Amino acid sequence: MKYLEVLPLHPRLPTTEAKSLLILGIETSCDETGVALYDNVLGLLGHKLHTQVAMHADYGGVVPELASRDHIRRVLPLTHELLAGTGKTLADLDALAYTQGPGLAGALLVGASIAHGLAYALEIPAIGIHHLEGHLLSPLLADPAPVFPFIALLVSGGHTQLMQVAGVGAYTLLGETVDDAAGEAFDKTAQLLGLGYPGGPNIAALADQGTAGRFKLPRPMLNSGNFNFSFSGLKTAVLTAVRGKTLTHQDKADLAAEFQAAAVDVLVAKSLAALEQTDLTQLVVAGGVGANRLLRERLTRQATQQGCRVFYPPLELCTDNGAMIALAGGLRLSTLPSELSGSHAFTVRPRWYLEELRPA
Repeated sequence: MKYLEVLPLHPRLPTTEAKSLLILGIETSCDETGVALYDNVLGLLGHKLHTQVAMHADYGGVVPELASRDHIRRVLPLTHELLAGTGKTLADLDALAYTQGPGLAGALLVGASIAHGLAYALEIPAIGIHHLEGHLLSPLLADPAPVFPFIALLVSGGHTQLMQVAGVGAYTLLGETVDDAAGEAFDKTAQLLGLGYPGGPNIAALADQGTAGRFKLPRPMLNSGNFNFSFSGLKTAVLTAVRGKTLTHQDKADLAAEFQAAAVDVLVAKSLAALEQTDLTQLVVAGGVGANRLLRERLTRQATQQGCRVFYPPLELCTDNGAMIALAGGLRLSTLPSELSGSHAFTVRPRWYLEELRPA
């Protein structure tokens, strides 16, 4: 069992005219239970996170039923601990924000039902948030933070997308993966190398002991002329390299280094090309793979050479967390239709395209 608490994180810039509104964010889309308190004047007051990685490791991936049951056990105790740690009570809340989708249906239902139950009892709004919008906006919690407009690289276990972002809810899809997302390819390659779940951190750690270039892996769609991605072929190339062979530790380290370099080459090239084509100078990187050290180093260095700047969320906010949901809820609270503010009928959206969102 692993808990993470950060109190406080970088606050938003205070304004004397804005009314302070306190939002509780709840994230339960997959295998992380996250809760956070966000004040739209003071910023992020605190957050807590429980990860299920150890529970799912024995199965090599997330088991949806186990994930849902664990969320049920965690959300309210984490919320009580968060409130106590920040000196707040449920009565201080002005709204709740929860992940409505995309994600595992059962896991989403846990967060949605608890959010609406609390909101009904407290007579406050409950706001359904798009999981990827939370990731996309999470660098706004960093110091320094980007300003609109910018290009966003969303790179996680289930999604790899390049978006042009004009404002909250104003998203234009430039390109996305046509098969496996980058995070999926990391996880599957880790399994092929006997590294276990989750794959991203394990591949990165092993790659530090190896040398890229000894094995030759493809850079899929590097020169495709568009902003789409493909990582399935890269994973298959690793399978071909290991099939029928007895690999030494150094073999595995070199293969991990080459795989990581190949994935990073593609992500960096497409991101910089998107900046150049749109004449924008800011790139936001969000999602679990955004914590990869090589990706951060390469993007920062090459974007700077191109006269651009890259923004990342704090490392502890790269994976799923309640802070990004609370932030998105705070940014959308002012646009919540008055006729919905008292309604607590709800649905979840396991499949939900980011570009379907309306501007705030």
